[in-house]
Amino acid sequence: MQRALKTFVHVGCGQNSKQQTTRTFATDAWRELRFDIDPNAKPDLVGTMTDMSAVPTGSVDAIFSSHNLEHLYPHEVPLALAEFRRIVKPDGFVVVTCPDLQSVCALVAEGKLTEPAYMSPAGPIAAIDILYGHRPSLKNGNLYMAHRCGFTEKVLMHTLAHGGFPLLATVRRPHPAYDLWAVASGPGRDEAAMRALAAAHFP
Repeated sequence: MQRALKTFVHVGCGQNSKQQTTRTFATDAWRELRFDIDPNAKPDLVGTMTDMSAVPTGSVDAIFSSHNLEHLYPHEVPLALAEFRRIVKPDGFVVVTCPDLQSVCALVAEGKLTEPAYMSPAGPIAAIDILYGHRPSLKNGNLYMAHRCGFTEKVLMHTLAHGGFPLLATVRRPHPAYDLWAVASGPGRDEAAMRALAAAHFP
C-alpha cells in the first residue's frame, strides 16, 4: 500500500519551489504548499506569516521558512510562530533559516559594512544587505525585502522555544553562508528524533 504524501508549507516561497528547500522536502514523499505575501510569486496561497488563516488548523506536517522572520517587526515574530504552531499537526515540525547577525556584525566591526561578503545569484551581497534588506530589490520597489529584526543563534533558540517549539536543533554557518538553521518541534520527540530531523534537513 502506497504511503500518503506528507504536506509542508513553503512560507515566503518567492519564486522558489520545493527543490530550493531541503533535500528531504525536495523528494517525492512531500507535497509542497507555496505561501507568500506577494501575489507576483504565484503562490498557492497568499497571506502573511502573522495571519495564515488560509491554512486550516493542524493541517500540515511541517513548515519550511527560509529568510522570512527577519522581515517582521520584533513584536510580530511571536504572532508568526503562533500561526506556525496552529497550522502544524501536533507531531509536526518547522525548519527555519535566517541571517546570523553574530557573523554579520563581525564584518561590520571589521569596517566591511558595504564590501561584498559573498556572491549570490542576485549578485554581490554585503553586510548592509543582510542587516537591512537587499538594496537592489528595495531600490526597485520591492519593500517586502526590508529587514526589521534579526537573530543570533541564542536568540533564535529562545524565540522558537517560547513560540511553542521547545525541542530544537540548530546550526550556525559563518562565512560564506552567514546564516542560522533550526529544526524545531513541540514536545514528544526525543534527542535521537531531533538529531534525525536535523540530519535530514540541514545543509
